[in-house]
Amino acid sequence: MESVVAHGQGKSGWLAVVVWAVCGLTVALSATQTQAKDDAIQAVIQQAGNADNDKLRLDYLRKLQKQPGLDESLKEDLAKLITQIDRWLHEERLNYFGREVSREKDFDFQIPESSQLYPLTWLYRGRMVIWYTMESGGVWSIAQRRREFFDIARAFFEKAARAFPENKVVRMYLGHPTGPYKHYEAVSGAPEWAVYQREGLERLVDIIEWWIDNRMQENGEYGGGWGDDCEMWRWWAPVLIGFDSPKITRAQARFSAALMAQPHMKLGYTTRMTDVEHTAEDSADVITPMMHLDPDNDLWRKRALRLAELMEVLWTGRNERGFLQFKSTYFTVNKVDTNPKRACDTVYHPRAVQPTLLYWQRTGDVNLTRLFAAWMDTWVDAAARTERGKPAGILPTAIHWPDGRVGGLGADWWDPRNHGEYTLYLYPSAMSLMTHTLLLTHHITGKAKYLEPIRSMANTRLKYLRAPPKKQPAPGTEAWCASKLGSISSVIAKYRFLTGNTEFDELIAKERSPYVRFRLHGDLGSLVSALRNNAEALRVNFEGYTSEVRYTDRVLRFPALFGKNGILSEPVVTIHTPNPSLLYSTVTGDPGSAGYFPLNAVRWLTPPRNIAALVTESGSNQFTAELFHFGEEKRSMSAEFYLLNPGKYTLTIASKNGGGQKLLATDEFVVEGRSPWDSLRRTRVFFELPPRKPCVLHICCR
Repeated sequence: MESVVAHGQGKSGWLAVVVWAVCGLTVALSATQTQAKDDAIQAVIQQAGNADNDKLRLDYLRKLQKQPGLDESLKEDLAKLITQIDRWLHEERLNYFGREVSREKDFDFQIPESSQLYPLTWLYRGRMVIWYTMESGGVWSIAQRRREFFDIARAFFEKAARAFPENKVVRMYLGHPTGPYKHYEAVSGAPEWAVYQREGLERLVDIIEWWIDNRMQENGEYGGGWGDDCEMWRWWAPVLIGFDSPKITRAQARFSAALMAQPHMKLGYTTRMTDVEHTAEDSADVITPMMHLDPDNDLWRKRALRLAELMEVLWTGRNERGFLQFKSTYFTVNKVDTNPKRACDTVYHPRAVQPTLLYWQRTGDVNLTRLFAAWMDTWVDAAARTERGKPAGILPTAIHWPDGRVGGLGADWWDPRNHGEYTLYLYPSAMSLMTHTLLLTHHITGKAKYLEPIRSMANTRLKYLRAPPKKQPAPGTEAWCASKLGSISSVIAKYRFLTGNTEFDELIAKERSPYVRFRLHGDLGSLVSALRNNAEALRVNFEGYTSEVRYTDRVLRFPALFGKNGILSEPVVTIHTPNPSLLYSTVTGDPGSAGYFPLNAVRWLTPPRNIAALVTESGSNQFTAELFHFGEEKRSMSAEFYLLNPGKYTLTIASKNGGGQKLLATDEFVVEGRSPWDSLRRTRVFFELPPRKPCVLHICCR
């Protein structure tokens, strides 16, 4: 019996061992399966994190979402993350996160740090913080605040880069450029300037067309809101005004018509009360480009003249000094806010009548001459005065209403404090808008007094450049004002081109505008270098100008992240900033911008691809440009000329052959018009370019 019992106990013990072994094996198998499942989930997360675009990342996460047996907490986190990434991709308003980021310097995805998905939030949070930083003047313009936001964003990108080292977009934010995605074949005989200008033009067209193809919404918006979207034409100008791209022209026409049809714009100016820098955009930035693209359309003429009507009957009045000025920085189509703090005319106010100024430039309308000359008298007077410590000859940024005194109600003349984001109107603010309006007034009236503020500020700037002070000058002093007057060289260049006056050639040379120096001194090397830098800027980081952009008034700002005091501890010297203004100048002959008093001499009525055009002379009686067609067949095209006086002209096209030229074609045409202001002077001529030969197009008065 004992042996049986003993035997039974042995059997029971053996069974226990077996059961223990089976259980252990089951646990081990379960653990292995769990680990395998976790590894598979993590592998998908890694694929998602390393994906170079958000659509692919979303696809990975949606596939993961469909896998059976996911932990409930993971399923919840997946749903939240997918919702947010889908929002990043498809939200109509690209900057939907801005308000939260402004408060928190972060965006809450409501995903806990313990979640496997948490590292995927770093890329998006970094993007949100960095783009808000680039947009907000109250952050970007204040070094300490910008540094704080930059450090937060960089930390997000660095963590994302460690978690997902193959993600090229993450690395792009840390100074490792993406691209180039397109290459251009070398063309024998192409001048160096033409190679780089052509590349810059085509890459700019690629960016513009990406926005049209990927961001234009059903109602015509691009995702930044009307007030920001409308600004994009400014950097489109080299191709929008310089060439004829039907696709880009149609997009601008569609956008301009759509914005003017919005309820708040139906009376010709906005009904939404804010400051002039913002209220004016919705009209100025849609009417002005259309006056370039469709100058014969009476609708745009009437819209431009509507602004003059509002200026005369509502927005302005005679101040206590007897001068005509705007009554406030804040006004709409039917109301003026005369809160004493806001009651300022400013150097930003030309924006309210920007299209009207262009119409005046083209027509010399006598009623507009009366209106604008009276307004500029106010600013000439203010520049000459020395009240409140302002140096004589310096334009203030504001004139208070109704007393007409220099500045606003702020303690200092140079800081009017007429807006919540005070840096907008802090000296020098938008000084170039006012100086260009003064130059235009001089050009039309012939009166020297409108040049006086420009001359005095140019002399002040030149004095500063000749002998910069060893210490930082005190705010409000002449030297301090001069240190901030870099923009004066642009208006001086236009004055030089208009009159031939060499008075400020030293200033122009010191400010080193590559195109102006080329035109005045034949400095081709500096121009080629600038065109090369522009091409290199657009050659890389295509995403930074397209899919990454969250504020449409900052499309070309991405490279600014990598300059001095940027997101990294040291600047990335190989990342350049695009220079669409340089492209615009070289193809049109305008030494400055297209916004105010444009001197664009030509529009090439041909698509902006496979071609380069360098205007070398653009006067009232002659015109010269070098052209290079990169295609393999001859190119039939035409051009419109805008600055030629009425008269009979001869056009020649010659190929450059070694040190000489070979005449290819000649033609004659007539520029019609009854006066220097007659818009009928716009003249179109037709010609052909041979393939891959440097050519010179020359026009002279017979």
